[in-house]
Amino acid sequence: MGDNVVARTFRALVESADQKFARVRDVPTYGSGPNHYFQKVFKAYTRLWQYQQENRSKLVEAGLQRWEIGEIASRIGQLYFGQYMRTSEARFLLESYIFYEAILNRGYFQGSKGSMKDLGVRFKELRFYARFLLVSLLLNRSEMVRVLVERFRALVDDCKVTFRETKNNFREWTLVVQEIVRFMKVETAFMNVRPLRYCNLFDSYPSSVPYVARFHAKKMLKFRDALLASYHRNEVKFAELTLDTYRMLQCLEWEPSGSFYQKRQVELNEKLNENGALTDHSGTSGLIDINLVVDMTDPTLPPNPRKAILYRPSVTHLIAVIATICEELPPDSVMLVYLSASGKSGRGDISQMENSGGTRKSSKVKVVSEISHELDSSMPEAPVNNKGHSSDCHENFLCLCPKGNGGSNNNLYPGDIIPFTRRPLFLIIDSDNSHAFKDLHGAERGETAALLLSPLKPAFKGPFGFDTTQNGSQFTFFLTAPLQAFYELVGLSFSDTDSDAYNDADKILSTALSEWEVILCTSTSLDLVWAQVLSDPFLRRLILRFIFCRCVLSLFCPPEDSEQYLPLCLPQLPSSVSPNSDAVQSAVLQLANHLGVAECFSFNGL
Repeated sequence: MGDNVVARTFRALVESADQKFARVRDVPTYGSGPNHYFQKVFKAYTRLWQYQQENRSKLVEAGLQRWEIGEIASRIGQLYFGQYMRTSEARFLLESYIFYEAILNRGYFQGSKGSMKDLGVRFKELRFYARFLLVSLLLNRSEMVRVLVERFRALVDDCKVTFRETKNNFREWTLVVQEIVRFMKVETAFMNVRPLRYCNLFDSYPSSVPYVARFHAKKMLKFRDALLASYHRNEVKFAELTLDTYRMLQCLEWEPSGSFYQKRQVELNEKLNENGALTDHSGTSGLIDINLVVDMTDPTLPPNPRKAILYRPSVTHLIAVIATICEELPPDSVMLVYLSASGKSGRGDISQMENSGGTRKSSKVKVVSEISHELDSSMPEAPVNNKGHSSDCHENFLCLCPKGNGGSNNNLYPGDIIPFTRRPLFLIIDSDNSHAFKDLHGAERGETAALLLSPLKPAFKGPFGFDTTQNGSQFTFFLTAPLQAFYELVGLSFSDTDSDAYNDADKILSTALSEWEVILCTSTSLDLVWAQVLSDPFLRRLILRFIFCRCVLSLFCPPEDSEQYLPLCLPQLPSSVSPNSDAVQSAVLQLANHLGVAECFSFNGL
């Protein structure tokens, strides 16, 4: 009789938790939202999880299947991941990983009687693998990703054999497998020697720290919110996370670092080995320590800025999200907007920098491009700097639609951004029509926007052309992983140089970034737009990497093609960090000489 009461109570708790989960599952990841209700959902699942732990033996006798335990843990992991996407708090991502890893190690979905023939259970297991893969990607657990990819692929293949009568149901899962394989092929082309996230070990320079600490502008803005959106045909992605937004997302987060991170990792591994919380394959206890994340987070780090990630948004959706974030933006704060999309007709650009002769050393770099259409940079909405309207204004847009068939309703024009310039904006446009957005400068409605605009075409030197849809954006790569982007630009791979050579190259770049940081902090001509965000480590790092990217590309590309192959910033940064300045050019020359690729660049007599 008691067992029946326990079983009924358990089913009631499951139903109650599932109902609450359904209410928050599809809540948008941007805006304040019903955060109070998330606490109720967490509480419901915590109670459910603890109840099944305390009554495991009775529930098993009453018919509880292992996959049901796995489904509860998977829901909790999903709930934590959703909260991470809404808040950008790393602890939620780590909590999600802990639950998913426990499910994998204990084989909750594999150990149930008859589950291998249950189509519904197999779909639950497939969804578990897809979600765990996404979490592992964001945490850069490369070894776990490789394990998951192999198991995921094997599971899909097995399902297609086991459920032949429903084979069509697995076509989408086959595509998901292809997505993650393609994603990892691009992302692992270079070894991740250092994290994309902001790491104090690598990104805080001792020689420039005092200058940053003493720096003060008339107005200082705090970076708390960002919107990241991408829309390209056939771009590299997994689920709804594209390669470009994946890189930019991590670039705007803190990495637990230094002795704290290393010490905690050792302690955590020892703790897990002692209590078996995540390595118990028997599953008899069902214990998962939901507080283990405390041992994996760094309390000394500031909170991450919140990020809204939009995959292939419509223009109206994009504008609505920007409006929501701007409306809730705290005073004295700046919002970062990152847009990666094709201009005009939604096409992708393929450009190549190749040799016009035999060897790299004996030939000059020549630009070969498949795109020769000239891009106008006027704006239809308002005259800028007394230039008036342009007859070609209808061509100045980003295309947020497939194959350019969405019509003007899905074209994002520069003027669509103007209403939001009543608040401080840090705008990054990565597009083959990015320069059209330079006309925002001078047309703002209250706050001058900080603009980083990509080149119109990527440059590349190597045996293959550079395809944005296959490799991710070159400009975004420079902003998020500048040394790897430099390698890719000149046709080097990590295997071409040993780890010591790569580490020395990283030191050269770090020294240069530190020097430029001092130059900016001591400059008397730094525009207030840049000065008011220079104290923020994330935005300062983006500005420094932009300086590097601009100089590298200006020295790499022939002068006659510089307009198309160079990024722009508005307002202008000081001339002391321009591509022609000795401080910047000399650093690129030193890096190029170190890697043996100086012949790829045209230095001004240095």
